[in-house]
Amino acid sequence: MRVSVSWLREYVDLPADLPTGDLAQALVDLGIEVDSVEDLSGSVTGPLVVGEVREIEELTGFKKPIRFCLVDVGNANGTGEPQEIVCGARNFAPGDRVVVILPGGVLPGGFAIGARKTYGRNSHGMICSAKELGLGDDHSGIMVLPADVAAEPGDDARPVVGLDEVVLELEVTPDRGYALSLRGLARELSHALGVPLRDPGAAPAPAGTAEPAYPVRVLDTVGCDRFAARLVTGVDPTAQTPEWMRRRLTVAGIRSISLPVDITNYVMLELGQPMHAFDADRLSGDLVVRRAEPGEKLTTLDGVARNLVAEDMVICDDTGPISLAAVMGGETSEVVAGTTNVLFEAAHWDPAMVGRTARRHRLFSEAAKRWERGVDPTMPLVAVERAVTLLTEYAGGTAGEHILDLDHVAARTPVTLPVDLPSRRVGVAYPPQRVVAILEQIGCTVTRGADRLAEDPGSVGTTVGDAEVLTVTPPPWRPDLTDPADLVEEVVRLDGYDRVPSVLPTAPPGRGLTWRQRRRRAVARSLAEQGHVEVLSQPFVGVHLADRFGLTDDDPRRPAVRLANPLSEQEPLLRTTLLGPLLEAVRRNLGRGLRDLALYEIGLVFRPRADAGSPPVMGVDRRPTEAEFAAADAVVPSQPQHVAVVLTGDVEPAGWWGPGRPAGWADAVEAGRTVLAAAGVPADRVEVRAAEVAPWHPGRCAELLVDGVVVGHAGELHPVVLAGLELPRRTAAMELDLDALPDAPVVPAPDVSAFPPALIDVALVVDERVPAAEVERALVEGAGDLLESVRLFDVYASEQLGAGRRSLAYKLTFRAPDRTLTVEEAVAARDAAVARAADLHQATLRGT
Repeated sequence: MRVSVSWLREYVDLPADLPTGDLAQALVDLGIEVDSVEDLSGSVTGPLVVGEVREIEELTGFKKPIRFCLVDVGNANGTGEPQEIVCGARNFAPGDRVVVILPGGVLPGGFAIGARKTYGRNSHGMICSAKELGLGDDHSGIMVLPADVAAEPGDDARPVVGLDEVVLELEVTPDRGYALSLRGLARELSHALGVPLRDPGAAPAPAGTAEPAYPVRVLDTVGCDRFAARLVTGVDPTAQTPEWMRRRLTVAGIRSISLPVDITNYVMLELGQPMHAFDADRLSGDLVVRRAEPGEKLTTLDGVARNLVAEDMVICDDTGPISLAAVMGGETSEVVAGTTNVLFEAAHWDPAMVGRTARRHRLFSEAAKRWERGVDPTMPLVAVERAVTLLTEYAGGTAGEHILDLDHVAARTPVTLPVDLPSRRVGVAYPPQRVVAILEQIGCTVTRGADRLAEDPGSVGTTVGDAEVLTVTPPPWRPDLTDPADLVEEVVRLDGYDRVPSVLPTAPPGRGLTWRQRRRRAVARSLAEQGHVEVLSQPFVGVHLADRFGLTDDDPRRPAVRLANPLSEQEPLLRTTLLGPLLEAVRRNLGRGLRDLALYEIGLVFRPRADAGSPPVMGVDRRPTEAEFAAADAVVPSQPQHVAVVLTGDVEPAGWWGPGRPAGWADAVEAGRTVLAAAGVPADRVEVRAAEVAPWHPGRCAELLVDGVVVGHAGELHPVVLAGLELPRRTAAMELDLDALPDAPVVPAPDVSAFPPALIDVALVVDERVPAAEVERALVEGAGDLLESVRLFDVYASEQLGAGRRSLAYKLTFRAPDRTLTVEEAVAARDAAVARAADLHQATLRGT
């Protein structure tokens, strides 16, 4: 929201010598973010003057209309002669007064103005639009000053157009709808600076009359609990918006349209009450406020025909919907150039309904922005009276005697607040008198126990048990105050956040990272050391991902938790596997030109509970009971922590040193082994064997087991899956459940032998269907304690070996801890290892 300081001064007595920085800091201290402080007087440098158009010559022969103007700028140009200026705008005529920047001036954005020849004529300066001056977004034409403007040609134009203002750009949080008005900001500053407030919302307004200003029926008092209206007849349709109002609207970023519409926008900014102006002569029959019916349509003021749904609130006449209530009016009833009878409407609408309607129609109007944050329900009559007064003052007309006020607003529910709750929650001593004073300062009604006051006039509150309690009724402009915690926040905010000390709790001794945290860091570090890059993906997936992965109906990864309010309707589900978002990250990187990728992610997956019911409703006024905690936890989906890796392209790049090597299924399997080793799982407890699991390629998929339990899968992804996701062929992936891994055992320090090793290579011929890991396990079993390590270093197949046979070459390292092995001992251990492999897998030594 943009607001000028001079306008704020009309409602709050800001000190005359208050620096702008201190004013901004006061708002920040109150929790209202100040995006920028702009002194408009310095946004345009050089000569900016009022000019009067004397002559206009239309230039022809160009692609667009061009005008050669003679503009009287007084003595500002040093000669007193009319200034020659070429201009393309057509919304002005001889005799109009305009804003002219002369050569040497600089417009916002560093746009310097000089003298030049263009379109065959000399142009000395420029006639300015509001956008060029940085006063708004209107660039449809130049600024034409009102005829009654108190300025002569050559006078400084800055005070005339509002460039002598200081403008605050504020970012208001969703719970502070009252701060989207001058009334609300003035009240906040009066609290912060301790200065008097002149509340424009306290202005007297006549009450509703027995006979309505216009026949109106409200059929849904939940969506609209108050509706006020008043008619003004005989309005001068040619009346212009006064310059002071136009200037304030421009500074606020609102385009001036017509006097009745400008008045509704002005009152909205002033009081925070959105309004609408109807052309009463274009209404047909009674007005009805109701929910939309299926199939109804409405063309709103922006010219868009909108299909309405049953949740939308509309204002209708005999022709059907004429306004999308609380969001935007319709074309058929808008105020037009010839409007003489204006019906002002001010209502109070349900914030949730307005917010959903605005998002559904993607129509985030200034009115909807305020309604969804909450508006004071006591303001409709005040706003109507203010609008009627302004319209009759500047456009004549007669205010109708009859006033409509359909009031169904429910009374606010009081909040019970233990008087010591702010002190207990924040850790700052707030005396009871201070708590009461702050709550009354923001407009709350604080009720104290009558019996206690009779006994001790200095006491505040009633006694419930051992706690002193206040009954607080929030003011109508603060719909966000519904719980004791909200009142505590107000006490802290008004007393000053700077009084709350920044104290870190003392960490209990002996409590560092948990073993789960240490394991996660070890896994991440090990993958990073292997060249993988970590990514953080959103945990949301589309409804078709399970089908794209080819998951069967009984696959535990197919059922997914659906979000009630997803960020995107295309991704309404929580992921059950890390591969969905991770593969999307790969696809996005490929689209940006990266071809060799090794990405990994560690995160939670979400598995719905089959027997989960509805979550219990818990308030914020107390700590939930153990039973409530258990009931809530029973509904929360299971969230195991997984790790996943995806590889595509070259894992070893090609270069002058030789050819590269593309990533394959074996690299994905190795990534799984790396994770298990980093997690502290001993190699002798890990098993890798062939499997067929979607979305991996059958025959190129392995399952990883720890102590016989499957904890993950790795391998090459199925070609159909890769084609559907637009990923390269041979893309490999691994996913592993970290929570399924056993606790890392306490590993004793290894014994380092000072004796030399015995290195023996063996090449075993086996059936090609026998996994290399099974052969390796057999060698380990047969070799005994002398075997220190075994490593597969070659896989070979040829016709000489026979069809369906392959050779697996292993490097065996033997070492004894207490002596140097003899050749006979090493060979005997080798032979025992080969014999075990022969017994289990019919392996034969190659070449025998």
